[in-house]
Amino acid sequence: MRTHHCNQLRAENAGEKVVLNGWLHSVRDLGAVVFFVMRDFYGMTQVTVDDEALKEQIRAVPRESTIEVAGTVRLREAPNTALPTGLIEVVPERIKILGKCYETLPFEVSNSLASREDTRLKYRFLDLRNPLVKDKIVLRSKVVSEIRRIMTERGFLEIATPILTSSSPEGARDFIVPSRLYPGKFYALPQAPQQYKQLLMTSGFDRYFQIAPCFRDEDARADRSPGEFYQLDIEMCFASQEEVFAELEQILPAIFRKFTDKKVDGAPFRRIPFREAMEKYGSDKPDLRNPLVLKDVTSVVEPLAPLFTGKTVKAIVVDKFDKPRKYIDSLAEFVKEKDETCAFYWCKIDGQGAVGGGVGKFIAPVLEEFKKAADIDGECLVALVVGENKLHTAKCAGILRNELGQAMDLFEKDVFRFCWICDFPMYEIDEETGELGFCHNPFSMPQGGLEALNTMNPLDILAYQYDIVCNGIELSSGAVRNHDPEIMVKAFALAGYDESVIEKKFSALYNAFKFGAPPHAGIAPGVDRMVMLLSDEPNIREIIAFPMNKNAQDLLMGAPCEVTEKQLREANIQVREVKKDE
Repeated sequence: MRTHHCNQLRAENAGEKVVLNGWLHSVRDLGAVVFFVMRDFYGMTQVTVDDEALKEQIRAVPRESTIEVAGTVRLREAPNTALPTGLIEVVPERIKILGKCYETLPFEVSNSLASREDTRLKYRFLDLRNPLVKDKIVLRSKVVSEIRRIMTERGFLEIATPILTSSSPEGARDFIVPSRLYPGKFYALPQAPQQYKQLLMTSGFDRYFQIAPCFRDEDARADRSPGEFYQLDIEMCFASQEEVFAELEQILPAIFRKFTDKKVDGAPFRRIPFREAMEKYGSDKPDLRNPLVLKDVTSVVEPLAPLFTGKTVKAIVVDKFDKPRKYIDSLAEFVKEKDETCAFYWCKIDGQGAVGGGVGKFIAPVLEEFKKAADIDGECLVALVVGENKLHTAKCAGILRNELGQAMDLFEKDVFRFCWICDFPMYEIDEETGELGFCHNPFSMPQGGLEALNTMNPLDILAYQYDIVCNGIELSSGAVRNHDPEIMVKAFALAGYDESVIEKKFSALYNAFKFGAPPHAGIAPGVDRMVMLLSDEPNIREIIAFPMNKNAQDLLMGAPCEVTEKQLREANIQVREVKKDE
């Protein structure tokens, strides 16, 4: 239907007869001449009309209608160097409406980002016409293509795993699907292909990958889409933790460097044990672009005043602090909002090394010891987070660390900083029940194997579990898998589960491991989050073609929706209203 697309014509095409198809982007009517811009997937071209009949025709065409223009290319008298096609224009001989826009536009396509998100999602097909929106989806497509190319080159085999599977307790709510053939029974959409990819290893496939859809009935966040997300699922046979690290330290930098001009960390990524991450950064996904770290000053300040007595005290030292007192005072409320069990205090060290302001009078008697504990050298503000629970205090201080880093503009610019968070505890005490439970992934191999399970305090046992973090975003979790049934039974027994639980909930995997399972390990970086980082986009919904809104609604298609009585009967389902107190 067309000879060129709308980003193709250049000065060397002057004099050629062309046919263009696209959307009517904008019209500028000067009376004697009418200028309009056509837009297609590739770009824009200006059309200049001086024929009276064609001027009347284009004046009657609503914007965002699709049109065909046949005419001659000529050089523009007033070039627009901001456009690739800005040196030329098309003088039309024929204009044809291909698809008329009958409705009033809910927003200006070129300015759709300024509209309410729910309006944009309801009319997503219009929103996606905006080049600024479209380009993120194009980037996603290119990233996925590059992932597939790199993984195939590195010897990984792409294998699709089932979407309809069985429900299993993997941490989030399942989406369940009723069975027509088996009344009262349900399929579940996979939270991840975890069991299937481990079964592939047991089947003898050596290196597997998949751009895997995962389904979890979770609440939305800025970096988590409700319902559905995609991950680069990877599993390696006869592989250790070190081999997984080596692979990902080649794969991820290659992907990132392909699509950014920013500096990208290369191998080896920095490795931070979980407990060190919590101690220094107050987070298991620290943003290493922020130079601020946490210092534990509990032993120094705890005896000094009642406000410190019996508490954990974390210090954050901010050099050359230049914010007003009003900002410092606002931090107390900031900390309280993040964790009401924690409190904020502060003091300042001046250019002569003396302490003052805030709780400075309490610190003064042990100033030199305090400086040493907090690693203070020079003029600074010392922010103190005080709490009763060590972990909660560290987490709250970690949030304050990021707030101060942003406020002081301390974050390193134009860089992707990767790190491994490793050596997660195998077990932890559940805060609600007070009982021992798994800390991370119950199918991870404990460090030290069966001997560690038999001889060590469970809270001291570490697991071969690891996360990749980039600029404060957790890209993925992974682990060396527990492939030995004997070790698995013991690991679950320590957490209060007998063998029957494994046989019931994970029967396929457990049974397969009884038939000569190989050691294996894997990981699954989030594709959505990779694209978020590469496009510098804080909202994950912006890099998904047709996302749900934050309330898990597909406003474009009207989902979730009611179904017919016939559909319910076929699925053996009867719907009734559940009262709030049930």
